[in-house]
Amino acid sequence: MDSDDDSQMEVDATLPSVNKGKGKAVDQNQPYDDENLPWVEKYRPVTLDDVVSHKDITTTIDKFIEKNRLPHLLFYGPPGTGKTSTILAVARRIYGSEYRKQILELNASDDRGIDVVREQIKQFAETRTLFAKGYKLIILDEADMMTQAAQAALRRVIEQYTKNVRFCIICNYVNKIAPAIQSRCTRFRFSPLPIPEVEKRVNSVVEAERVNLTADGKKALLKLSKGDMRRALNVLQACHAAYDSIGETEIYNCTGNPHPSDIETIVNSMLSDEFTTSYQMISAMKTERGLALQDLISGAYEYVETIEFKPQARVYLLDFLATTEHRLSTGASEKIQLSALLGAFKNAVELSAK
Repeated sequence: MDSDDDSQMEVDATLPSVNKGKGKAVDQNQPYDDENLPWVEKYRPVTLDDVVSHKDITTTIDKFIEKNRLPHLLFYGPPGTGKTSTILAVARRIYGSEYRKQILELNASDDRGIDVVREQIKQFAETRTLFAKGYKLIILDEADMMTQAAQAALRRVIEQYTKNVRFCIICNYVNKIAPAIQSRCTRFRFSPLPIPEVEKRVNSVVEAERVNLTADGKKALLKLSKGDMRRALNVLQACHAAYDSIGETEIYNCTGNPHPSDIETIVNSMLSDEFTTSYQMISAMKTERGLALQDLISGAYEYVETIEFKPQARVYLLDFLATTEHRLSTGASEKIQLSALLGAFKNAVELSAK
């Protein structure tokens, strides 16, 4: 499907992929005796009906299966939005309980070279299946980590073995997948999950696991999840293991994100304190809390929006925050960028005073 095709569908499949043993789903009709089982596994959807949100997409895939016309698939979007869970539900829909015998599942971030395509993938594709549908399924997770040479070899395998195999290519960044592969697949985009959908699943897990989660704790959890179900459940499970009661502070401590009160203190200091005083205070807080400057910038965005700045001052400051974040991501010195950021806040105050 062409990348500019206006008919391209979007899918907000729910429920997470995995943290440990990515793609290794657990059948929900089996008892859970292992208390250490990751909740992203324990509460993974089993059928396409379990994948709530955007039912038109699962209905479309169901029609592909019913007509025995399943195309090669390309699932892309942010982590924790249901890409792996959806294709495993598809495999169960096609092959039933013995689906593991009919699929080859590889994580391309580990197996990313051309040898994997030539050996494991090609060998699996060459063997015919006795299954009624007539084709097997190859799932390539994190395929955007594959080398260009591996992708070129994969394209040839897709062309050569379409009679025997269907491919499902899963990635976070579709622009890293070769156009020749994209054009051979039906593409589905997985957007970050709506917060109400994440909240519903969190509520059901809290009830099932008897988690003592306070209202402000849940609010913080949903805010930090940013539509990533896997992250929400992993943080919830980690906090449940560490604390008897989970509030806002426990969530922030568990994730390593700066607490909103720390962000407020830092931003107010940059706005009102003398340069040296503010620099020393922020440096001390970074060391004490174990925070990186990028963590503080991420938290500062929302707080800056609440400050009574003139529009031009707010735009200037938000642009500077974004620029500083980019510089830090490319290896810039934190000390230099912190000094520049302090200067930008002083400039914003002057712009707003004019």
